[in-house]
Amino acid sequence: MDILGWVLVILLFVIGMAGTIYPILPGALAIYAAFFVYGFFFSFKEFGFWFWTIQSLIVIILFIADYAVSAWGVKRFGGTKASVVGSTIGLIAGPFVIPVYGLIIGPFGGAVIGELIAGRSLEQSIKAGWGALVGLFTSVVVKIILQLVMIIAFILWLVF
Repeated sequence: MDILGWVLVILLFVIGMAGTIYPILPGALAIYAAFFVYGFFFSFKEFGFWFWTIQSLIVIILFIADYAVSAWGVKRFGGTKASVVGSTIGLIAGPFVIPVYGLIIGPFGGAVIGELIAGRSLEQSIKAGWGALVGLFTSVVVKIILQLVMIIAFILWLVF
C-alpha cells in the first residue's frame, strides 16, 4: 500500500505541473489533493495548522495570479475587457480546436477576435493578442514557481 500511496502522490504532482501548461488539467488542486492522498495512505500528523495555511494561501494566490497576470499582459499591450474575455475563451477552447498549437493560437486569436468585435483596429487587436501571449507565458512561469514551492514545502515538511 505504501508504493500505491507514493505512486498516487507523485502522479498528482505530475498532473499538477502539467496543468501549468495545459489549462484543462487541475494544476494546483491536483498538488493539493496529493497532500490528502499522502495523509490517507500514511498520516496527517506531519501536517499542522501552518502547513495547511501556507498551502491554502498558495492555492488562493495561484488562482488570483492566474487571471490577474493574464489580464495584465492584455492590458499592458492596450487590450480591453473584450480581449481578456476572448483570450480566456481561446485558452480554454484552443487546445481542443487545434491540438498542440491551440494553446498558443487560442489566446492570441481570442484576444484579436475580442478586440475586433469591440470595434478596435486590426493593429490594436493584434497588439492585444501579443499581450495575451505575454500574459499567458508570464502566468505559466508564476504557476510553475508557486507549484514547485508547494511540492518543496511538502517534502521539507516530511523531512524536518
